[in-house]
Amino acid sequence: MLEKFRQRSYELEHLDKGDYTPEEYEGCIVELQWVNEWLGDASALRHSLLKEIARAKLKSFSVLDVGAGSGELLRVAAKWARETDRKASLVGLELNARSAKSIIEESREFPEIASVQADGFAIPFSPEAFDYVIQSLTLHHFDDEGAVRILREMNRVAKRGLFVIDLHRNPIAYFLYTTVGHLFLHNRLIREDGALSILRSFKPDDGRDWMEGKS
Repeated sequence: MLEKFRQRSYELEHLDKGDYTPEEYEGCIVELQWVNEWLGDASALRHSLLKEIARAKLKSFSVLDVGAGSGELLRVAAKWARETDRKASLVGLELNARSAKSIIEESREFPEIASVQADGFAIPFSPEAFDYVIQSLTLHHFDDEGAVRILREMNRVAKRGLFVIDLHRNPIAYFLYTTVGHLFLHNRLIREDGALSILRSFKPDDGRDWMEGKS
């Protein structure tokens, strides 16, 4: 049982293979917002990026979210900026056309949020175009080489820094997710891909292995 947590899984998720119906994908977008809230990525954003912006005493800032989903974290940042009297320019990048469209649909109350459909390996912005670049619960979708490539591309367009939020590959997280998923998650993509995402995710040593060429 514990052996499968020693190394990353490279089995593709349904979302990566494209073996789902349009209806399943629509349901995935809706249920994913609840799952992300449960996993705490909004809280992680507040304790990382937003805390850094406050520490730097920035009165205006720009953020690019690579793999933004429906833009949940962009809306968290937009609400915080309004509450703290800051001006924000926020862009969500999505490869999937439906997701790129949903960013705008779900963010009608936030004109400071824009959307672009593009490939994260070829971000269509100039160097240091944004103060910060973020990515949440997306990096595990890439193999090791792809993860390094996309981090380099994100770093290219970031002026101040990167913030990456992702899962931690461990048996406790896997057990909790599969147990809760069986009881409460209805969407096949969320239920099955979520469990596989944990097996595809990282441990701290993985990054060191990349730098040492061990992956």
